[in-house]
Amino acid sequence: MEIFVQQLINGLTLGSIYGLIAIGYTMVFGIIGMVNFAHGDVFMVSAFIALIFFVILTTWLGISSALVALLIVLVLAMALTSLWGWTVERIAYRPLRGSFRLAPLISAIGVSIFLSNFVQVVQGARNKPTPPMVGEVIVLFQGESGYNVAISYKQIIIMVFTAVLLSIFWYLVQKTSLGRAQRACEQDRKMASLLGINVDRTISLTFVIGAALAAVAGTMYLLYYGVVSFSDGFVPGVKAFTAAVLGGIGSLPGAVLGGLIIGLIETFWSAYFSIEYKDVAAFSILAIVLIFMPSGILGRPEVEKV
Repeated sequence: MEIFVQQLINGLTLGSIYGLIAIGYTMVFGIIGMVNFAHGDVFMVSAFIALIFFVILTTWLGISSALVALLIVLVLAMALTSLWGWTVERIAYRPLRGSFRLAPLISAIGVSIFLSNFVQVVQGARNKPTPPMVGEVIVLFQGESGYNVAISYKQIIIMVFTAVLLSIFWYLVQKTSLGRAQRACEQDRKMASLLGINVDRTISLTFVIGAALAAVAGTMYLLYYGVVSFSDGFVPGVKAFTAAVLGGIGSLPGAVLGGLIIGLIETFWSAYFSIEYKDVAAFSILAIVLIFMPSGILGRPEVEKV
């Protein structure tokens, strides 16, 4: 029982990171109907930005409080990564918006390769460790076998951040003028433009918001694992996209739910079966769910207009 509870905590933490990345995928797809395959590498870039600023704040400027440094790093990483997201949308996606459907997809793959290789050249191919940020743990209880079930402060931070950000962005999409503009663009961009909505600005802001969420995920990833590499954008990005599809692409709660499911499958499979096949298990569950629920768990069936 104690192993089950510990893996449940670990799975929810990992799933929260996947969910944060998946929200960026689902927001962009919901508006322009395109999978932003560069989003995983934007997440990786944000983790490097967070690492650089954390080292500067703690080593050069001498900030001793890890929590204060983490909050400053989070704000700076969100700002700079949002600028990356805006630049990528303006250069790689906007000029191809009226082109054939595969053009933006090819452009997204090109941006992904560019970002990965750019970071490899600038930062090197080796893993980059970070100084310890938050290391304290809370022991919840001790099992009969002597196994301690514990939750660390960094796990609490990750799960709380995910819950808070999901609530904020759900409110943003459902209750604000920007959210109404996003939903109008999702339904019919041409009609939204005729009704006075600035479609280009709405799409750019969506990319900016998605990049900011990727920055939060990158910072949480760095906090949780303490190391980052230039290749860390691909696998978490693919799993986050899988989470978005599993939960129902286009649904913000579905993206987080899918991330939590993927995280729980990985951790429980690694604990009770074989760690080598945890990815196979996650993608197998995705295939099974989509057979019976093609639109995902919380997704809405797509209606063809005639």
